[in-house]
Formats: sequence, structure tokens, C-alpha cells
Amino acid sequence: MLECFEISGGTPLCGSVTLQGSKNAALPVLAACLLHRGKTVLHNVPDIRDTAVMLQIMEQLGCEIEKKGRTLIIDAKEAKQFQVDAALGRQMRSTILLLGALLGRNQKAVLPFPGGCIIGMRPIDIHITAMQKFGAVFEEQDGMLLAEAGRWDAQTILLRFPSVGATENAILAAVYAKGLTCIQNCAREPEIAELCCFLKEKGAKIQGEGTSCIWIRGVDVLQDSTYTLMPDRIVAGTYLIAGAATRGKITLHGIQMHNMEAVAELLRQMGAAIVCEKDTCYLDGRKAARPLECVCTDTYPGFPTDLQSQLMAALCIAEGKSRIKEQIFEERFRIAAWLNRMGAKVVTDGREAVIHGVKRLQGMTVEAQELRGGAALVLAGLIAEGKTQVYGSSFIERGYEDLAGDLRLLGAVVSRKTTER
Repeated sequence: MLECFEISGGTPLCGSVTLQGSKNAALPVLAACLLHRGKTVLHNVPDIRDTAVMLQIMEQLGCEIEKKGRTLIIDAKEAKQFQVDAALGRQMRSTILLLGALLGRNQKAVLPFPGGCIIGMRPIDIHITAMQKFGAVFEEQDGMLLAEAGRWDAQTILLRFPSVGATENAILAAVYAKGLTCIQNCAREPEIAELCCFLKEKGAKIQGEGTSCIWIRGVDVLQDSTYTLMPDRIVAGTYLIAGAATRGKITLHGIQMHNMEAVAELLRQMGAAIVCEKDTCYLDGRKAARPLECVCTDTYPGFPTDLQSQLMAALCIAEGKSRIKEQIFEERFRIAAWLNRMGAKVVTDGREAVIHGVKRLQGMTVEAQELRGGAALVLAGLIAEGKTQVYGSSFIERGYEDLAGDLRLLGAVVSRKTTER
């Protein structure tokens, strides 16, 4: 038996939904909980596959975790283990974030090379180089990465690329490092600032979050704390693009629109009207049919690669030719072949895609191969005529708490089914 999302398309979205907590903030914050030999209360934690895997790993490392809805009570006092189970660790990319946390706490770490979605090369050498600066020595043994340090001193670290994960790992490692650490060429994604805010609530001494240069003065101990995670801006962007693609009118509650200016600007260029009031955003996509001359994915504050596939699906029915340049992950265009089977006209060449808008897509059976591409195929089903079945739902559920339920609140005809195929 296989699970899929089944969508009856062709209906403009109309409705409202409250956003889930951020996947990309929750995972580094959960890793950061290991630094504190005590209790942490986290609110608004998304109930998704990746957080479930991270929590299993943390329990295996010795944490006691109590779950009450979207609230977690984590006690890491007895988290004395430093080896991550190989089978669990290979289930997601964010396993690598445990490197900085375990080395920072124990000066020892053993973990498998990270898994996750196949969207291109994501080398971990940037992470390793940063940890080596602090004093870690690495070796590989039976497919596992072993790291140990005799000293753990503050350093000046220049990242060769503003990698989100490497920035987060360096921050985690620096919390207990002796002296003043300076991390240069940092990624500036809002989730990094969220990690820093969380750590500062626990007593870490951090300055410069949200900029390309972060300063951290090492401390000896952290403290118990309570924290509420930010909403998920990628989920928000997915729903806004879906509203525009279906020419609908939707309302999102609990949104931080100041983190999504690049997305909002492109949707306005397509013809959508967007109005924001505090933590609520209204989108009117009835006229969102214009093509986009050239969209380039980039690190924050640029347009995020995690929304590129969803935007491609929307542009398939724009009134003209659009162009997308993927500057982050070279395998993000895997979705193009599926869209073309549905009647789209997408031509890819290396890291560039040209989309010639068509009048309509046709529903069919498709298969998700990674998280964001899977969400984009669901979006394609929303704008297609007839029925679409999207298999590979486990990929989508790595980042979307209840995609089908949220889309139903927005007026979509969609369900999650088990079939024999």
C-alpha cells in the first residue's frame, strides 16, 4: 500500500489558515537544547517528520522529552551520549547540526554522513573546517564521522560560502568556546537570528545576529528557558504562491511578512495584490497571470531556493515566457519533467529554466522526489484540470505538518489517501 495526495484541481483557493512553526528554525534550536544541561520548553514546534526524527535522536542521546501538542519539554541533563544512531541520522540533512552541539558540549561527536533530499551537492567540508578551527580532529570510520577535541577555544572563522547549516554549527560550537569567536561571511536567514535569540534567552552572549558577522563570547553555563518558535516562511510562501497560481483570495495568520519581501515582490510582479496587517497577510491572486522575466534564487534576503519549484509550477500557466536561474542547488529542476507530463512547457539547460505559459495543466499521477518539489507537484495539481495523485508523500511530510488539511481550509479539494497503485 502506498500513500499519496489526491487533488481535484481547477478551483481558485479561498479561505484562511494559521501557519505552523518553522521547520528550519526548529531543527537547529532542538540541536541547541543539547548544549544546556537542564530544561527547555519550546512552543509552536511543527509536528513533521524531520522534527520527529530529531527528537528520536535526542532521546537516544539521553534527553528526556515530554510532548504536549506543539509544546515540548526537553531535559538534557543526562544527555551524555555523543554517538548518533546511523539509521536515524541518515534520514535527514539536519543531522549535521548535531556536530556543533555535541562538540560544544562534550568535545566529542560521532555521527553518520547526513541524508535528506536529493537536490544537488551539499558538501559538509564547510562545517568540518569550522569545527577544526575550534580544535576538533576528524576521521572517517565505517561510514561514520568521528570528531574529538582536546581544547575548545574561540576563533575567527571565515566561511567560504554563507552556508546556513555551517553558520548554525559554528554558532552552536562557539557558545562554550573559551574567549571571543567571530564568524564572518555568515548566512543571514531569519532562522539563524531565531537560533541566536533562543540561545540568548538561555544566557549565551551573542551579537550581530541577522548580519554577515556574528560575535559570540563563550560562557560556562546556560540556563532553563521557555521559547516560542517563529512561523514557517517557506510554508507561508508555498500557500501564497498557491493562492496566486489558482487565481484565488486567501488569508494567512501568524505570518512574519518582513521576512518574505522577495517573495511578495515577485507575486506583485505577477499581478497579485498583497496587504499585510501585523501578523496577517491577505492575498488577492485573481490577476496574477503575468510572467516573470528572470527570477534568480539566492541566499537571504534574495528569493529562496526552497520556493523555486513552487514558483515554477505557478509560472506554467502565466501568460507568456518566464525564466528562472537556480544559483543554490543544481538539482532543483527535477520537477520540470513531471510538469511537462502534465502539459507544461518547461525547458531546462543547466541551472536555467525557461517556462512558456500554457492555458492549463492536466491532472495525472506524479511522484515527489524531494520535499519542496513534492509540494510544488501538489500545487500543480491545484491548477490542473481533473484529478492529480502525488505519490512520495513522506518527502512532503518532512516539512509540512498537514498540507492537505491546510489546503482544505483554503478551499482546495485535496485529501491524503492510501492506494494500491
